[in-house]
Amino acid sequence: MTEYYQNLLREWRYYLQSEKMMRPNTTDSYLSDVSFYLDFINKKLIDDVNLIKADDITLFIGQLKKKGYTSSSISRYLSSIKSFHKFLYLERLVKTNVASLVACPKVDKKLPVVLSIEEVAALLDYLGKDSVYQERNLAMMELLYATGLRVSELLSLKLSNLHLTSKIIKLVGKGQKERIVPVNDYAIKLLREYIINTRPKLIKTLKDPGFLFLNNRGQAMTRQGFFKILRIACREAGITKEVSPHTLRHSFATHLLEAGTDLRLIQELLGHEDIATTQIYTHLNMKKIKEIYQEAHPRERRKNE
Repeated sequence: MTEYYQNLLREWRYYLQSEKMMRPNTTDSYLSDVSFYLDFINKKLIDDVNLIKADDITLFIGQLKKKGYTSSSISRYLSSIKSFHKFLYLERLVKTNVASLVACPKVDKKLPVVLSIEEVAALLDYLGKDSVYQERNLAMMELLYATGLRVSELLSLKLSNLHLTSKIIKLVGKGQKERIVPVNDYAIKLLREYIINTRPKLIKTLKDPGFLFLNNRGQAMTRQGFFKILRIACREAGITKEVSPHTLRHSFATHLLEAGTDLRLIQELLGHEDIATTQIYTHLNMKKIKEIYQEAHPRERRKNE
């Protein structure tokens, strides 16, 4: 890639972090996508962003399709490209935003994997309190299921975020928006036990890092470390579903909806900016309703006999 494009990417990075307040990981993902795109543009001997046309973006998307990229991956690339071209237009580096002329591909919405209440119970029962790490893992999973936090929010929690007497957590979520999340009594009890009895055993240095959940090196638990713990625990608990780091978050929302909780309240608890994001759980709920109907209705039972 030419130095010209590298300079534009540096300016865009600064814009994303300072103006859009994006997290470093999200910024890196955007930069990676657009770097790949600009390599393609560079190979077409286009050495000025003003010379890029909508057809060039469409051709790049076509190349991704030929290489077998999924519609969700292509949609992500196009989102990054649109963000980049919008930045160029806002900064008056180009006269027109050509990316605005390119339509986003339709993405098939996959329903998230959700554990049943019985599966969550089996998972949490398996974790137990047999070791320092099991005690940490139990407190971590119980808190996640009790609050529906994003995994990134859970792992970035500091002791200062906790207000156990008030039974709440104060945190800063997506878009640097502060939100308050209630915590149930049982999770509060486990957190107190973990903080007083277990967490001090995980600290490996003279200076306490301040994060709530620490790994075996005394540092903040990573997303990869959390996912490994969840995957192993699910397997040992006899759960065969394909879990993800957000499986307990999805289960939290679905179980609240099944219990009759208002969708707007679930939106607030999850920190969703748009109610449409939360509505995916109504699809999950409807799927379960259909299953119950097919099992319970006399005519359906008769058909299956």
